[in-house]
Amino acid sequence: MTPEEEGTLARLALAQRVTIPRLLVESALSAQASETPTERRNALAELFAVHRLLAAISNNVNQIARATNATGEVGEDLAATLRAVRRTAERIDATVDVLSGVPATPAPATAAPAGGVSRR
Repeated sequence: MTPEEEGTLARLALAQRVTIPRLLVESALSAQASETPTERRNALAELFAVHRLLAAISNNVNQIARATNATGEVGEDLAATLRAVRRTAERIDATVDVLSGVPATPAPATAAPAGGVSRR
């Protein structure tokens, strides 16, 4: 192995937060699979993070709905919460794309549709 190859392996292992031997094993075993165990672990960690975020946003939406129903007025935090919903939906879309092997596409530069959430 050349020093350049070893350096490349070290960088890849560091990026995936695994040892070089683990990287080599995963690479060899992933020849027939679409992803390495490390990639799958990272994707699952992202899904769990998005799930926690979605739960927090759901709580905010419930609080806004309760306050709106009680007062008849829409609170100032509605727009921020809808932006958070949109960002979370985009993270979910991106994670699903990664898991399905779809190449990443840049987000459109257009404003969110009425209601704040876009659908694919």
